[in-house]
Amino acid sequence: MNLNAFREELATPRTSIQLCIIGIVGGICAASLIILFRLSVEWLQRLFLPEINQFESLEPYMRFLIPCIGAIAIVLIAYMTGFKHYRMGIPFVIHRIKHYFGHIPFRTTINQFFGGALALVCGFSVGREGPSVHIGAFGSSFFGQWLKFPHNSIRILSGCGIAAGISASFNTPFAAVIFVMEVVFREYRIHIFIPIMLAAACGTVLTRIVFGEVQELSFIQFNEFSRWIYLYLVIFGILLGCLATLFNKTLMLVINGFGRINMVRRLLIAGLITGAVGYILPDALGAHFHSAHVLIAQHENIQLLIGVVAAKFLLTIFAIGLGVPGGIIGPVFVLGMLSGVVLASPLGFFLDDVSNLNGSFSLLGMAGLMTAVIHAPLAALSAVMELSYSPELILPTILVIVPAYVTSTQFLGNSSIFTQQLDSQKLPYTISSVMESLQKTGVLAVMNKEFTVFSENNEQLISALDKEHTSTVVQHSVDTEGVSKYSLVEYDKGKDGDAMRLSFIPMQGVNFQDTLAEVYSLLELNRDGAVYIFSTTSQQIMGIITWKTLRHHLHKANY
Repeated sequence: MNLNAFREELATPRTSIQLCIIGIVGGICAASLIILFRLSVEWLQRLFLPEINQFESLEPYMRFLIPCIGAIAIVLIAYMTGFKHYRMGIPFVIHRIKHYFGHIPFRTTINQFFGGALALVCGFSVGREGPSVHIGAFGSSFFGQWLKFPHNSIRILSGCGIAAGISASFNTPFAAVIFVMEVVFREYRIHIFIPIMLAAACGTVLTRIVFGEVQELSFIQFNEFSRWIYLYLVIFGILLGCLATLFNKTLMLVINGFGRINMVRRLLIAGLITGAVGYILPDALGAHFHSAHVLIAQHENIQLLIGVVAAKFLLTIFAIGLGVPGGIIGPVFVLGMLSGVVLASPLGFFLDDVSNLNGSFSLLGMAGLMTAVIHAPLAALSAVMELSYSPELILPTILVIVPAYVTSTQFLGNSSIFTQQLDSQKLPYTISSVMESLQKTGVLAVMNKEFTVFSENNEQLISALDKEHTSTVVQHSVDTEGVSKYSLVEYDKGKDGDAMRLSFIPMQGVNFQDTLAEVYSLLELNRDGAVYIFSTTSQQIMGIITWKTLRHHLHKANY
């Protein structure tokens, strides 16, 4: 296969066999890393737990020590990789995709893999979706960087890795695709959709081969209820929107309040707080769905559930806020499950038995709280539906999601926790519409290959301009330091009427992996001129892009 032709097709923003191929390969790479991550977590937990996430079986002093030991181990890993590389998680990946085409640094991934595994093993209230997104994006984009694919396709590869990572972590291919499009890319394009769908499918196939076909929430039964309860779902959603706003604001207070404290101390404080709460209330450790369901099924005491919700709220705020490597969606789901059951208890004034509604309201609580926390209503709906394998909850979930989202955003001024974290870390995540549009097309797709290079000989240049009406003429020169210079040569009419003069327009070089956004950055000031595209070195010129070509691409009509 001609790799250059392969790259040229990837540089064009359209659905193609080449894009499908890299989606599949990227998905396999990412899913393999996530499966290794999950197996590592399970193997480590089996060293000291009789069952996965069964922290209540430990002695109280062990429940205190294990998070403290985990915090120390996370610090040691950060020290070995370099503390400046301790940046990870979903907000960091969004930043890298928006401004670095999805290039994920290797050392941050090492921190995320081992630090995230230790956080999950030691009972911190964090989720595995954070490591899944980070590791998946790295595993997929590394493949594109190795083969020097155009940057616009590496960005798509990163999205493929995220979808495959989430799919391999939770066995939810549809929710993984929606999450990438709604939270990470924040756009819906068919040529992006197709490879991401393929990557998510690969992640699901691989995870089912290794872990089986069981859905994460298949043990929860969604029971239909009377239509009059639908009215209560609106109130239920409003309360979840308020809880989500409280969660986001409290988390940001912790992040900003402890921001001046040394990272080592922050992690040790998180270990001490988690250990102290775990010593008293083991049910608050971890962020496992099944453990929360067992707690709901075994305890009808609402006071105990309220206590666990408060403890889980506290542990999640301090774990995420103090920098423990892990995701926020997992604990938000568990908080939603528990909160849903607690908020369903007032229906006991009107019903003889509300216990049969626990499963239904736990699922609705998950969807509503996730929507209001991360501002991803479609991702929340699809995730809960797919995790529980209950398509019949679509209508009641919509009745919860909408008031939760509107209450959180319009009435309480709450924004997505990811954007708040990015603002706090001063990581840019926005980009102008022009640049965003240009970043979707690689220079290989637009450059003019019909050019002729001459040395500093005016007679040759004039002859070429007279003969090669369809070819671009380029002059090559070498400066006093031996550096090659390229100039676009054109006829320029002078003031003396029909006399023609040669015009030499200096050109800057652009790497063949770059997008039209980099070309625009170089040419927008003068709104004129051209750039040359080079391969491995600046002397290997591959093509020319003029301002006229770029402007034509910008104004081209799209369907």
